[in-house]
Amino acid sequence: MSTQAIPAYCEGIAYFGEPWADFDRHAARAAIGEGQQAIADATDPAAVFQMLLMADALRYVTLQVCGSKGSGHPGGFASSAEAYASLVMLGHTNIVTEVGHHAPGFYSAMFLDTSLEEMGIRTVNDMMARFREKHGLLGHLSGAIPGLLSPAGPLGQGQHFAMAGALLHPGTLFPVTIGDGGMGEPYVLNSMMHFHIAYPKVTNFLPTLIWNGYSQEHHSMVSRLTNAEMIAYWKGHGFEEVVLVDAKDFDDSKQESAYADSTYFSHEKRMAFAGAVLERMDHAARSALGGKLTVFIIKQMKGAGVHTVGAKSHNLYPADTLDKQHMIDGLQRRALNAEAWTIVRENFVRAGGGPAVKTAVTEHVLAIAPLGAFPVHAFSKDEKAVPSTAMGALVAWVGKQDSRFVVTNADGNEASAMKNINDALKIRHPTADPLYNQAPTGQVYEPLNEDACAGLAAALALFGSRALWLSYESFAINGWPIVQTVTQAMAELRRKTPSIVTMFTAGALEQGRNGWTHQRPEIENYFAAQMRNGNVYTLFPCDANAIQAAYEFATTSYNKGMVIIASKSPLPVYMDMSEARDAVEKGAATLYESASGSKGTVVFAVTGDMVLLPVFEAKGALEAAGYRVRIVAVVNPRRLYRPTDVAWDTVSEPDNAFMADDPFNALFDGDVLMAVSGGPSASLEPVLLRSRAAKRDTFAWKRGETTASPAEIMDFNGLTAEAMETRVKALAG
Repeated sequence: MSTQAIPAYCEGIAYFGEPWADFDRHAARAAIGEGQQAIADATDPAAVFQMLLMADALRYVTLQVCGSKGSGHPGGFASSAEAYASLVMLGHTNIVTEVGHHAPGFYSAMFLDTSLEEMGIRTVNDMMARFREKHGLLGHLSGAIPGLLSPAGPLGQGQHFAMAGALLHPGTLFPVTIGDGGMGEPYVLNSMMHFHIAYPKVTNFLPTLIWNGYSQEHHSMVSRLTNAEMIAYWKGHGFEEVVLVDAKDFDDSKQESAYADSTYFSHEKRMAFAGAVLERMDHAARSALGGKLTVFIIKQMKGAGVHTVGAKSHNLYPADTLDKQHMIDGLQRRALNAEAWTIVRENFVRAGGGPAVKTAVTEHVLAIAPLGAFPVHAFSKDEKAVPSTAMGALVAWVGKQDSRFVVTNADGNEASAMKNINDALKIRHPTADPLYNQAPTGQVYEPLNEDACAGLAAALALFGSRALWLSYESFAINGWPIVQTVTQAMAELRRKTPSIVTMFTAGALEQGRNGWTHQRPEIENYFAAQMRNGNVYTLFPCDANAIQAAYEFATTSYNKGMVIIASKSPLPVYMDMSEARDAVEKGAATLYESASGSKGTVVFAVTGDMVLLPVFEAKGALEAAGYRVRIVAVVNPRRLYRPTDVAWDTVSEPDNAFMADDPFNALFDGDVLMAVSGGPSASLEPVLLRSRAAKRDTFAWKRGETTASPAEIMDFNGLTAEAMETRVKALAG
């Protein structure tokens, strides 16, 4: 083959091969015609032939790019190549994955369809240079990469993105590849079953199981299932149509394993296997788009077509470089002729209507309903009000303005004193029951699964729609991983999208009789650590007015992770609405200050609402003892950091609003600083970092216990007025 015949984008390809048998007959022109988005006939031999060329092209680029760094994960994607290529040839290019280790294959697809040119990657040499490098192609999937819809790293999350896409874009298919190693981690099928019960008509997502028999370092836990058992497993989770293609059925190479590597078959049998995958994938896609909950399963040996097979193919090590014989052999087995690369590129560029960077649904800002002014209820300072209920009224209003808005809650809104949300928006359930505010078209999604709740809400926000995840604080840890994934993705997103908003109530101080299983505020330290990421905010409204200001602040923001922590009990109102909005915007506000005091100034910096009760009680005793007391509500601690503490300038939709030194010192200067939290203390870090007080201490949560009242659990944790008074006097001397 002459050098002139090699496409320019192939610069860097190490090996070219000879044309396959019947190449001239089956690859004279691209199977996806000019101006078309997909092949016309899934049974056309030319389409099958070219799908197989595409599969091997994906394998080749994946292996060579990984080999260029002696790093990355080629094996899992390699066993999916025929399935992925079939989806592309059929025009279904809004593909997501649950498997972060398939990243090199997805990057290869974006390279072959020209999407990576958006970031300056035009040749194989460019791709190798940028793979697994800063400002290049991340080690695991990122939604910041042109053409890719969502991130993938932690297992068990990709299905949420597919379901969110399906919900927001009826008529568009959202395939999601799932590895058999991570199939049960944590709730993949469970979350899809819940979603299907709530949204039975939304079936335009297609789980595509890559059943290759291995996980990262051993046989997968489902490797011993028979085909019939695997089909039954999916049907048991509500899937009406289970389409399985087993490479072993086409094996003419006498492989011993139940999981066959189709690349060792004869060309005739490779074509037969590829034809079955393409035709059955077409059937599965039509089934999913036609209203049936459908799964496609490809059963093929892990590592099919790369440098080795099984779990040993999972990732490369420093010794797996391009100059090693096993890597050379793997690449040479998959090497294509130059004309094949031209055909592959043409099909990729035409599939789905154009490169993914131009056509994927997430490449454009989704239009959402305008909200206008929030109808806040201004509580007076002489009354008590329930913070969560006050927020619930605004949530209900948002849902009435935005019909796509979804509220999720595994523990139940009524249990969080937010029944007003259910009254207005209804729990989505196929059984209509007014007693429980249930309706088939409701906007409240309440499966008893925190991962399902967090996953749908976070995925909807990433895909451009408004959503809210509500939970008991003690159980938020079960759903937080995907929220963290999404906030990190939003930080690097190339478009504007509504923030993921969360609100956690029933805090530890309210859960005395439920005991330590329901007293787990330690997650607040997790949130606090993320505040330094640059786009995560933990909000601690101190009353019913402040929580309305906090929810308004969160809902009108973009590309951020917003966490609101509040109680579901009647509590005093300390600020009017204007003061509350100012506190949320600036970060903190003074709730009370003594007129004078002869023994020095004591400053209480407080995160939370209920914990203010013993603080105000301590205030009285300290004033009586001659101290001047200032009580400051730390409502938005992220605003209290110094700009250099936070990676704000590295994220999308950056926010560089930080409280300057003079207003900070006016709030927190004193002889003694007491940092007080009803939860752990990390959220008060910015105050402790910047305070000039010579003497300081913290009062914070220690551990849970069964108690009869909030006062008793506070006493168990040393969060009492007496303890605070004693400590202040000891520090003040």
